Amino acid sequence: MGRVRLLLAALALAGLAACGEKSPPKPAPKAEALKTAAVELRDVELTTSAEAVMEAVRQSTVSAQIAGRIVELRFDVGDYVKKGDVIVRIDERSAARALEASEAQVLEAQAALANARAQYERSRQLLAQKFISQAALDQAEAAYKSAQARVSALVAGAGAAATERSFATVVAPYSGVVSARHVELGEMASPGRPLMTGFDPSTLRVVATVPQAQVAVIQAGAKARIEIPSLGRWVDVKSMTIVPQADPRTHTTRVRLDLPAEVRGVVPGVYARAHFVVGKAPRLLVPRAAVLRRSEVTAVYVVDADNRVHLRQVRLGAAGDEASVEVLAGLKVGERVALEPVKAGIGQPGA
Repeated sequence: MGRVRLLLAALALAGLAACGEKSPPKPAPKAEALKTAAVELRDVELTTSAEAVMEAVRQSTVSAQIAGRIVELRFDVGDYVKKGDVIVRIDERSAARALEASEAQVLEAQAALANARAQYERSRQLLAQKFISQAALDQAEAAYKSAQARVSALVAGAGAAATERSFATVVAPYSGVVSARHVELGEMASPGRPLMTGFDPSTLRVVATVPQAQVAVIQAGAKARIEIPSLGRWVDVKSMTIVPQADPRTHTTRVRLDLPAEVRGVVPGVYARAHFVVGKAPRLLVPRAAVLRRSEVTAVYVVDADNRVHLRQVRLGAAGDEASVEVLAGLKVGERVALEPVKAGIGQPGA
């Protein structure tokens, strides 16, 4: 019995010793399985940035030109409208009655004109036969010309009434997107009341506000790029216009940056950042895909000569582009960094 107890105790001690042993650490991923890129020193464009906002070159609010009840709304916010499409209809019955009255007056005046013409022709014949005086002929001629003038005036009035009636049908002045609707079906429209607001998405620009001290260097560079943080996109500027006016309160100047027509997915009012080129200089660059951000720590995984990856903290600068970013400290030229930091971090301490 004593031997059995000793044997069980020995087995228990062996098991405790086995449990106390530390398991070997997970090996770091092999560099051959990771995509890497070299840290480069190359010339980059130096830029100065400014906050900006997106706006449409063509944006307008369509207003009513006659009074009447709104009887039809064909489009709503977000709808795309082609040039010439009917967007709002206003009750035109009052305008139609006014047009009918004008046309009736034209017919009456034309009848009076025909009578005055005939009277004038008879007076000319009677004067030739010495049956009436020259004064009577002059009176008939004056009545004839007066009838002509009345017809012309009433025809113009009928044209104005027809134009007034056409205002009951509101059409889109250009193709675009409805951004706001200011009325509801059944409401009363009045001259000058806004109906709908729209913009042309193919003509967009960015308006940036820059300090007056930077205007000269921006104008000399004459090149800029637009960053749209909400979309993570960079767009090349088609043209740049510096507004020849400064704000005396803020000592800033507005700069208009026209975007190419193929830009999609942005609308007026979107926040943007304008980057103006002010020169060139050599900078140490690392791919943006290699940068890993954990809380307040910015780092990269460096692949050393033994094909091992090591987490290294870096300090980034402002230079670069959408693919690369400037490194101020933490890396040297020629070092290789992992382009897949999450994959490189598997098996690393604290990963």
